[in-house]
Amino acid sequence: MGVSMKDEILKRLLAANGEAVSGQELADSLGVSRTAIWKHMQTLQEEGYLFETVKKKGYVLTGVPNSLSPTQIELFLNTKRFGREIHHFDVVDSTQTIAHKLAQEGAPDGTIIIGEEQTAGRGRMARQWESANGTGIWMTIIVRPDVSPQQASSFTLVVAVAVTMAIKKLYKNVEPAIKWPNDLLINGKKCTGILTEMQAEADLVQALLVGIGINANQVETDFSPDISDIATSLRLEAGEEINRAALVATILQYLEQFTELFVNEGFASIKKLWEEMSCTIGQRIEVTTIRECFEGMASGITDEGVLQLTQDDGSVRTIYSGDIKIL
Repeated sequence: MGVSMKDEILKRLLAANGEAVSGQELADSLGVSRTAIWKHMQTLQEEGYLFETVKKKGYVLTGVPNSLSPTQIELFLNTKRFGREIHHFDVVDSTQTIAHKLAQEGAPDGTIIIGEEQTAGRGRMARQWESANGTGIWMTIIVRPDVSPQQASSFTLVVAVAVTMAIKKLYKNVEPAIKWPNDLLINGKKCTGILTEMQAEADLVQALLVGIGINANQVETDFSPDISDIATSLRLEAGEEINRAALVATILQYLEQFTELFVNEGFASIKKLWEEMSCTIGQRIEVTTIRECFEGMASGITDEGVLQLTQDDGSVRTIYSGDIKIL
């Protein structure tokens, strides 16, 4: 995607590190009028950026909003492919829906679709996901790994490891735990959900669409009454405002790293990390599938990421999909 004039102006203001940037120099170097520069500055101000105008010197950037604009994310980005193409929306029905369309149109590996708000966010089994404006991270990453559809079934677990690593790197006092197969819990409450969908032929993955929803800056009153006792946010757990752009960039860095490891060496190379971060293994759980509900001890996962359940009679069942409840 081409960089807009407004984003190019913002990049130059951010790069100035608090020094004044001449409006006339901006106009000359970008080939536009001073009036056009002024209009873009007004738009940036409406988006929450704060400026001072220094006489005979220009504009000084004095305040930056906690936004997920491409320019903000790129400030922290340290990847080769992931996040190098960003589709950013103020409001979107679902980033997952847009990702399906872009993937079919040939969007490159690592493209991300991110929204400040989702009106129809969803999790596994078409469950609704609350995605209020400006509070969380609601994004989908288009990943094109050279793996078979059978191998790709464990990719959600790879994503969970990457997100956990990113959170732990930025917030040392926060300890996320992975609940098989797709949730991250902090102190027993859900803060992150992962939804991986696949576009594939019989023996070829065309694209994996990795939806990640993270409760980042919600306070207690932001959660609806029906989930307030089971949901939390990184802000509540870390005790500080979360820089969402920095977290997105860090997740992309780890996800690119672990995707390469997954493609080259398979899930077995990541399995030990997943087990160390899991709050499922070693716990008595209740499993609900389409056909039945049963209990047992979560005794491990296979090298393909399939959950193993030891029942009370000592028999072991393999769980490919289902909802689990830690008892």
